[in-house]
Amino acid sequence: MKSVVAILKTSPETVLDDYYRLMNLAGYQDILSKDVDTALKINISWHFFYPGSSTVPWQLEGVIRTMKRDGYDPDLIHACHNRTVVIDAHLGERENKQINVIQEHGLRNIHLYEGEEWINIQDAVGDLAEQFLCLNKIYPMGFSIPKRFIGENILHLPTVKTHVFTTTTGAMKNAFGGLLNEKRHWTHPYIHETLVDLLLIQKKIHQGVFAVMDGTFAGDGPGPRCMIPYVKNVILASADQVAIDAIAAKMMGFDPLKDLKYVRLAHEKGLGCGDPTQIEIVGDEETAQQNWHFEGPFKNITFAARMQHQIYWGRLKKLIEWSLKTWLAPWSYIASVIYHDMFWYPKFGNQRVHEVFQSKWGRLFHNWGKVLPDEKGWPDVGSEPPTIVRKTIQLLWMSLKILGTCIIEAPEIAARKRTKIKSKTSA
Repeated sequence: MKSVVAILKTSPETVLDDYYRLMNLAGYQDILSKDVDTALKINISWHFFYPGSSTVPWQLEGVIRTMKRDGYDPDLIHACHNRTVVIDAHLGERENKQINVIQEHGLRNIHLYEGEEWINIQDAVGDLAEQFLCLNKIYPMGFSIPKRFIGENILHLPTVKTHVFTTTTGAMKNAFGGLLNEKRHWTHPYIHETLVDLLLIQKKIHQGVFAVMDGTFAGDGPGPRCMIPYVKNVILASADQVAIDAIAAKMMGFDPLKDLKYVRLAHEKGLGCGDPTQIEIVGDEETAQQNWHFEGPFKNITFAARMQHQIYWGRLKKLIEWSLKTWLAPWSYIASVIYHDMFWYPKFGNQRVHEVFQSKWGRLFHNWGKVLPDEKGWPDVGSEPPTIVRKTIQLLWMSLKILGTCIIEAPEIAARKRTKIKSKTSA
């Protein structure tokens, strides 16, 4: 049976109805059981809003409305967030207006690192762990995954964008933050193999796995943050995580099996179809044939990304990479915040966001909650902001607070605090 990817052209005026059509074209009701919890795995690649980087509110709104319309119990649907050492998930859900949608629908909002139980991978998947390509080598003592994931449906909500580690990113990488703990940066030298292992885990633990990808904005360049955003007006959905990533990559201008190692490995392992010629397109077939000729993440790579490549795969690997597995690791988190949040976003990103706010999708985001939808979408998206929404001084102040949170909540620092407390208790 061929893998199916649904794809549609969309607009603010019709986006809610388009998401309903899209998900049903892709047969989501055959994949996601109605009698178990469904986790909506939100993507926050930056706590600041940046077009194409994170799950957009109309994507989340369209998915929730579709599920409720098709008889899914809202009490069995919840938003799901992970935390990273350089991204503030609570700030991100506010800045990207995801929390607005969740609260409007009265859904549970679960942050996996706050009070949730995590269990050892051997207890979760048993002998399946023997099939891992790399995780056993990276974590010889094992690792943990969220216990609540076992038996749940998961619906991934990625966006169409490029990535400095994996060339493109989408459905498969959206599991990265949720399934691995705060030591997941240890996997970066083996990132492609890691994504394949994580898909193997998902197929074992979840009742159903589905993805809905938003390409109303699409990002090209050194993603998932420092990209050039484009308005592309497309949305995709599939039960095959490999296939949806392959089709999105093909539209961006890449050869999935040649350019994306993670797609090729998953395809060869039989975890999905990465060959576009073997994937059935439903919906707007002409749209799926588009080639956006994206340049990719490496042509204009940022200084920060270039240094990451040197540390994980290049000349700095022996000199520095070891430090990321010790109590010294917070240096890298601090460097990332200083570069991305305190330098790049105020200098470059803020202006790009302002330019995007002049588009219909940008205006819809800016006016979210002030303009009301009908049953199909937003006939009126409001006006664009007359000036840049946030001044540089405001962004720098926010970045300072983010830097403080990054240092305080760094897992290595938290671990040392726990050790000191334990020593004093036992003394």
